[in-house]
Amino acid sequence: MPRICLTPEKVSTELSAVAGKLAAANVTWPVAQNVELGSCARQEVFRIDKVVLYRYRPRAALCNPVPVLIIYALVNRPDMIDLQQDRSLIRSLLDRGLDIYLIDWGYPDDADCGLTLEDYICRYVNATVDFICDVTKQPRINLLGICQGGTFSVCYSALKPEKIRNLITTVTPIDFHATKDMLSHLFRHIDVDLLVDSSGNISGEMLNIIFLSLKPFRLAQQKYVHMVDRLDDVEAIQTFLRMEKWIFDSPALAGEAFREFARNFYQNNDLIKGKVSIGNRRVDLRALRMPVLNIYASNDHLVPPPASLALGKYVGSDDYEVLEFPGGHIGLYVSLAAHELVPGAIREWLSLR
Repeated sequence: MPRICLTPEKVSTELSAVAGKLAAANVTWPVAQNVELGSCARQEVFRIDKVVLYRYRPRAALCNPVPVLIIYALVNRPDMIDLQQDRSLIRSLLDRGLDIYLIDWGYPDDADCGLTLEDYICRYVNATVDFICDVTKQPRINLLGICQGGTFSVCYSALKPEKIRNLITTVTPIDFHATKDMLSHLFRHIDVDLLVDSSGNISGEMLNIIFLSLKPFRLAQQKYVHMVDRLDDVEAIQTFLRMEKWIFDSPALAGEAFREFARNFYQNNDLIKGKVSIGNRRVDLRALRMPVLNIYASNDHLVPPPASLALGKYVGSDDYEVLEFPGGHIGLYVSLAAHELVPGAIREWLSLR
């Protein structure tokens, strides 16, 4: 291990640099506060219970008449995919002429603790798909699923393949017992029934603690240390604060839906076994005969590549493609590198289908 030599002069220089950054924060921090998330205009077009469907205002001439419905995870808020102008998957897709819709799951409360996966997939997703098909006069739509929302998209597409033209999954878990899946190992040791029966809904704060515990130094300490180096940069502070605002805006999860997902997917790995039933119908991945684009992140610590890539082993489609993003789980949506690769690849892939 190399020896680190700290001289009094070097220590003094480092301390002076930190003091300068902290002094700069007196000017930059007040300017950077009160940030807002979202850069794209949108309109509520449909609502069912607490679930809202948004359509984003086009930013370019539509290149494809088939709309794209984005299904986000139940964890955290979908604001992450429209963080700010230069870090917005939605904005990049709109700029490429795609017609974008988004499901916002809202904030479940105690009255929603009995909601099941059947409610979310067969009732809410199905109702929004039918609405979009009706207003756009399209018999089928394109689905773009994100993380757990990608798993929902896979299940829905297998149950209702006649309504889906193309399926895009991004950092989507399929094999929940894949190697190096830390989240899966954690869930396998949780008494899910005891947790839900005693808590009802699962608080977003508790889930945040779980996610942070997977990489505590990097996610709970290192990022704040690195932020000191950027205290003289207003734009960097604003991006940092937007990410913090998104991370800690954590809706609760409906207890029964959490129970089903944790037990049937994480603990039993029933999806790839063909044993998941939703609405009294078995989810058969071989029913995915539509074109499928599977996008994964090579350094993903929440959904490791093998968990996503397993999809290719089970789909029934002859048109299955994979795209690797050289980054992490969140970086696929908010990093500048992602916006050079991912939206263009999605647009090109859809234009050929």
